[in-house]
Formats: sequence, C-alpha cells, structure tokens
Amino acid sequence: MLIVQKFGGSSVANPERVFNVARRIAETYKAGNQVVVVLSAQGDTTDDLIAKAKEISKNPSKREMDMLLATGEQQSVALMCMALGELGYPCVSLNAHQVGMTTTSIYSNARFKKIKPDRIQRELDLKNIVVVTGFQGVNRFDDITTLGRGGSDTTAVAIAAALHADKCEIYTDVDGVYTADPRVVKSARKLNEITYNEMLELASLGARVLHNRSVELAKKYNVELVVRSSLTKAEGTVVKEVCKVERMLISGVAGDDEIARVSLIGIKDTPGKAFDIFATLAKKGINVDIILQSIGRDKSKDISFTIAETALADAQKVIDDNKERWGIERVDYNENVAKVSVVGAGMASNSGVAAKMFEAMFNSNINIHMISTSEIKISVLIDKKDMHKAMNAIHDIFNLAD
Repeated sequence: MLIVQKFGGSSVANPERVFNVARRIAETYKAGNQVVVVLSAQGDTTDDLIAKAKEISKNPSKREMDMLLATGEQQSVALMCMALGELGYPCVSLNAHQVGMTTTSIYSNARFKKIKPDRIQRELDLKNIVVVTGFQGVNRFDDITTLGRGGSDTTAVAIAAALHADKCEIYTDVDGVYTADPRVVKSARKLNEITYNEMLELASLGARVLHNRSVELAKKYNVELVVRSSLTKAEGTVVKEVCKVERMLISGVAGDDEIARVSLIGIKDTPGKAFDIFATLAKKGINVDIILQSIGRDKSKDISFTIAETALADAQKVIDDNKERWGIERVDYNENVAKVSVVGAGMASNSGVAAKMFEAMFNSNINIHMISTSEIKISVLIDKKDMHKAMNAIHDIFNLAD
C-alpha cells in the first residue's frame, strides 16, 4: 500500500516526540508499505517566526513572511530524516520546489494548482521514506508561498491525490473528530466516521482538527482520510463520502472566535450595489461568510457581513478606498464576536433544529446578532465572551454526549 501520513507541529515539538513519530513512521514502512510523510513546523516555531518578524517590521510584506515561515517546515523534515536515519531507515527530505508543488500567487493564502509527483515516485521506487514540507508551495514566479494556517493538511491530501495513495492519515494531538472541541465541551464524544460534507462544514466553521481546503480536495479526488492521534494507538475517525451508520440529526458543534463583523451603514439603495461591494472584496482575496442586508429605507440600506479576523486590515483598506463610490455613510467594525454552528446531514430531513438551537441560546441568555443557514448547518453570530457557553448549551440540548 501507498500511505501518506501527516503530523502536526505538536506531534514533533521536541526531540522525544520527533523520535516517537519516527518510530510510528518506521512501523508503517516495516509493514511493507510505501510511505510519504508531510510535516508541519515544530511546536510554536511558526508563532516564534511571526514574533521575530514583528520585531523588525510592524507590517512586513506577505512575500517576505512566506519566505520566513517556510523555514519552519524545512527544519522539521530535515530533523525527521535525521531521526529515521538514526533508527536505520532510508529517508529523504524534500521541499515544495523539489516536489513541484505549484500554487497560485496569493502570498500567505495560496492554493495548489498542480503537483508533479515524479520526484516523490522516484524516491519511493528507491525504497526511501519520503518526508515533504507541508504548508508551502511555489508560484509561477518561483517564489515560495504558504497555504495559511493548517495548510499541511492540504499538502498531505494533495500529495495523496497526485500519487493515488491508498490512504491519507492525519495525525494530530487529538484522537479523532469530536462532536465539539473536547477542550471546550468536556462531554464531547469521538465520532467513528463522518461524511466529507459534514467535515467540510465543521472545518470551515472553526473546528480546527482538519483544514477545510484539505477536506475539499479529499472529497474532489475521493481520498479516504483518517484522523488519528500521534501519541496513542487509538482508532481514529474516518472521513469519507458515505457513512454506514444511520445518520445522526447533528454531528457536531463548532465555534470560531477569530472573526470580525463589518457593517456598512447607509448605502445607496440601487441595483448592483451588493454585487459591486462583494466583487471588489473577492478580487482582493477577502472571503465573506455570513451576510445580512436590511430592507431598504429612505433610499438607503445596511449590509453586515463577517470575515476572518486576519483579513480585517485588508478589508478596511478596500472599504476606505471605495467608501465614497459606494455611497456609504458609516462603517462599523466589531472584533468582539464569535460564530457558533451546528452541523449534521440529518438536518435536511428533520424540522425544528433551528428552534432547538435558539432555545439553547435563550436558556443561556445569549443574544444572537446574525443567522446563516444551509441544508446541513446553522450558524449564529454572538458576543465572543459567550462562545464557550453557547457551545456547551447547544451540545447539551442535542444530547451529543450520548
């Protein structure tokens, strides 16, 4: 079998854990499998590099940040190959350029365009364990790019798809996908399996166990994912197209407090105004989530939407540059908000889910600012301070601990 294994930063945070992972990789190799390993930067390396950059520049260019941050993964793969060598196993480390991982040119948030698996395949044919840098790629200018936080998951799935791997195992510091973050909701329960669609919603809505773009790729190329712990031998959670068990009404609760709300007040109520605003934001790579537009009044309307907190500075610049053209009277920014969501394929055929979720908010005296729904999820925007309380209340009212 050809198996791709990805290990997160906490899994290789120190020498002891590096050797623990090396032994895990060696077990897979000894069982007669071809093994490709994708690694994140060790422990807090990425945060430390960001802090170093801030010591030099308050607003460093995204290109130079990518050059800096990519060094974290290069350290990880080299050290892992050294550890495997010490254990007596043949190994080679490769970076994004050597593998031919071509991305778009959006620094700090690039997307894969194609991967040339030739070099990896040659190394596998030589019986080597191949250890590849996660989180990074190369654009058409031959510049290093990074994929955003959690991008190593996407690297692993992209490589698995390119090589037609039999399995892609995502190792992390938790032993699978839970009904909620077990650090926030103590009664959260591990799921044995979950569909791509449910996992994609959870990942997009704040569940940090998998990067949302990795789930998109896995679904597109039918890559079977397994989320497992790097610290124990416990069985993990399988992410796949169809689950055998009868669908639960709700699969999980997710919370995201790294968002901001933008409110554009007093916009001229004319056709095409919303299109102009959101098309302009999209051209700058700013993703918009929940959107609320008021009913027109006195020839004006209000539009509120949420974005990632990291995109707030870029959004402010776009809005400032176009404020007069759009005819906006006032702009309000609020970073003290959070999004809490419920996800479940069973929602499509069951009524009353929204009412039950709102009942949990009411019982906990939590005010709802905005609401967004789809066939398998409901999201609400609330005050940031209430996020953990809301997640526990929703988890309890749907009896997800059972």
